[in-house]
Amino acid sequence: MANAGSGRLTTHVLDTAIGKPAAGLAISLYRIEGETRVHLKSAITNADGRCDAPLLEAESFAPGEYELVFSAGDYLRARGAELPNPPFLDVVPIRFGISEHAHYHVPLLLSPFGYSTYRGS
Repeated sequence: MANAGSGRLTTHVLDTAIGKPAAGLAISLYRIEGETRVHLKSAITNADGRCDAPLLEAESFAPGEYELVFSAGDYLRARGAELPNPPFLDVVPIRFGISEHAHYHVPLLLSPFGYSTYRGS
C-alpha cells in the first residue's frame, strides 16, 4: 500500500454518442459525511475530456465516501444533442468509496440515453 498523502482522484469523460472526449463538461466533487454532502471542488473537462489537475491529491486525499456529479444535460445541450424535455439524463451522480491511498480513476462513458463507469487506472 502507498504512503499516506500519496493518493489521487482523477476522472475522464468520453462522449460515446460521437466517439470523442466530452470537453466543457462541469463536474462537482462531494465528500459524503453521514447524510450530508460537503462540496470539495468543481472543475470543467478540457479538450481531452479530463480535468487539468487531480480532483483530490496529497493532503486533500483521504479514505471515505465521495460523489462525483456530472452535468451531463448541460454538456449534451451545449454540443447540440437533441434531447427530450426533460432529458433522460441530466445530472449523473456517481457515489464511490476510497479505501486506500492509491490512484482512483473514475471515468464516465456518456451518451444521451446511457452511461457507465468503472474504477480505471
